Parts: sequence; C-alpha cells; structure tokens
Amino acid sequence: MLFLALALAVLTLGGGIAASLQVEPPAAADIRRTIAEDLAFLRRHGAVQVLETNGGGQVILSARYQGRVMTSAVARDGLSLGWVNREFIAAGATGTPFDNYGGEDRFWLGPEAGQYGLYFPRGAPFELSSWQVPASLQEGPWEIRDQSASSVTYARAIRVGNYSGTTFDMHVERTVRLVSAEAAAKQMGVSLSADLRWVGFETVNRVTNTGRHPWTKEGGLPSIWILGMFNAFGSTTVVIPFKGSASGDVVNDRYFGKVPADRLRVRDGVLLFSADGRFRSKIGIGPAHAEAVMGSDSPDAQLLTLVQFDPPPARSDYVNSMWEHQKDPYAGDVVNSYNDGPPNKGGWYELESSSPALALAPNASFTHTHRTFHLIGQPASLDDVATRVLGTSAR
Repeated sequence: MLFLALALAVLTLGGGIAASLQVEPPAAADIRRTIAEDLAFLRRHGAVQVLETNGGGQVILSARYQGRVMTSAVARDGLSLGWVNREFIAAGATGTPFDNYGGEDRFWLGPEAGQYGLYFPRGAPFELSSWQVPASLQEGPWEIRDQSASSVTYARAIRVGNYSGTTFDMHVERTVRLVSAEAAAKQMGVSLSADLRWVGFETVNRVTNTGRHPWTKEGGLPSIWILGMFNAFGSTTVVIPFKGSASGDVVNDRYFGKVPADRLRVRDGVLLFSADGRFRSKIGIGPAHAEAVMGSDSPDAQLLTLVQFDPPPARSDYVNSMWEHQKDPYAGDVVNSYNDGPPNKGGWYELESSSPALALAPNASFTHTHRTFHLIGQPASLDDVATRVLGTSAR
C-alpha cells in the first residue's frame, strides 16, 4: 500500500456538462503572476496573514475569506501557485451561489447533493439553478484564535441544514501551519535534491458537534471536505494512485457527464486526469481504492504538486455527492479532482480530500489533516520525486 510505504519511509463546483460535447473549447488564459503581485492585490482588498519559510517560501492566508490558504510560492519572487479569483474579489460580491474567491485550501462540508446533501434546498431539483453553497461556509470572516510566525488558527461556529431537513450545529477550528524540511522529507518519503525549490503547508481541520443530538446515518451525516484550487499553467496532469485491480469501479467519472477517454487514462495503478482548465469534468475515488496521496504535474511551469491527507480508516462510510437521489448515500469518495472549463472561464483545477462521514455525539470531535507541497526545478528531479511518491512521473 502506497500510504504505508510513505509512512514507513518516513482540491467543486456544481453543474453539468453534456457528455456529447465534441468541440474543444478555446484555450483558457494561462495567467502567471508572482506571489508579490498576488499579495499586493489581496492586501488592497483586506488584511491577510503571511507565513514564510526559512528558504523564502511564502503562504498567504485570509481570515476574511473563511481561513483560506489563498496562494503560495517557493520564493518571495516566485510564481504564485494558488488560483486567485481577482475578478470576483474586486467586485466585492457575496451571497452568490458560490462566492468563489479561489484559494488552494478551503474548508467545506460534504455531501454536496443527494437526499442528505447540504448544497440544495429541501425538495429542489438537483440542477445548477438550485445549487447554493451554505452561507456559513462562504460569507463573513473567521476569527483568528492564535497566530505565530509559522501557523495561524481560525475558528467559527457553523450551522447548516441538509436536503432531508436535519440541522447541524458545529464548531470548526482550522490550523494552517508550515511544514518543516525534516517533516516534509519524512512525509514525502524522499530526500529532495539541491536543485529543487519547494514550499509545504498543512491544514488541521477539527469539527465538534455543538448540538444537543447525535449525528446519525438516518438523518444524514456531514464530512470535512478540503478543496484546493490551482492554476492550470498550460496543461497539467493530475495523478491519483489507487489500490487494487483496474477492473471494476475504481473511478467515478460520471459527475458532470462521462469523462472522455483521452482525458482519463489508467497506467499501472494510477489514474491520469487532464486538468487544463478547458473542459469541465470531475472524478472521484472511493475508500476501497483510494491511497492517501495524489498530485499534479505541470511541465510548462516545471512544477510538481503533491497532496497528502489522513488515510481512509478501515470499513468507513464516505458521503455521496452525486447529483441524484442516491441508492447508497454512504458510498462516496475519499479523493476528488475537478477540472474547470466552459461554461465557466476555466484556467484552474482542484485537488480535494474528504474525511469519513461524521457520526458524532454531542461534544465529540473529528480532525482531518490535508497537506500540500509544491516543488519547482529540473524535470529529471521532479520526475524522480513523482515516481517515488505517486508511482509515475505522468510524462
């Protein structure tokens, strides 16, 4: 098992897309900015928190935008790696179906849809016109509980209701911290060559049931859902290792219409998913096949991104986010990747991880950790890390 090997050695939008779409849309803009440019822009629209590594890497956070990690870079003058939605931020809008500020690590709750979904009003059809991100997940700032040179802790009380009428009261605490060089080497299971520059951070997301009643499967269960939005940088390939045989339902590619074969390939225990920001599509891997790592390769930017997260516990339920009345509401995914594109403007993709379904008694808590590493350098060195961590270089 890949996760055990790593341990021992050491990133949705709703909506649909026609499956029959044949015409390739125009290329999404490949906009490249430095971290200094994005930092200056964000500061013009509110306060931000900045974490800086010993090597000059930076991670920009925002309490204003719900404790998001907005973007990061391997150096002070480096390429800004998170996708920042400047147009939406500059407009100052809120209360939209999705207040899409961007950001390479944001806190959401699952499931999205189905009879226990949190993003559709009770009785509404599972269609884009009815889709609405809960206000408590996207409106208003989060409180800063603690702050240091290497971490920030945010907190917020949240109330959400699901499609079946169950209400969840919870307290969310979210710590964002830098990952040290020693911890990065241990967690990735590889030593990094001198020609690689990198930055790494983790978010530790803790949910507590503050209501008077236990959360039960019969009323629907929520989950912690962490989503990272990244610039596509020309053409990016998402790499998701999986356990077991490629036969059977290893991957769910039916979210927004079946993914064309040239955009989703299988190679020796890994899925290769095109994430160029030009074709709206989504895939997911359930707990029977999911490893605790995924990544993406962006050759045009000489960039490798790795995401690690808490591994699926044995025999755990995961919430189902398919846009339908579901036969099995707890047969959902651990890992998801989303590629944006028409009818949206595109140019970005997501790497996402989820916790198991949270059957919490009053005052009980659950924590889900999600780590992101960016490495920039020579292709041979990046290929070596990708092969060791993900099982292939994707090239």
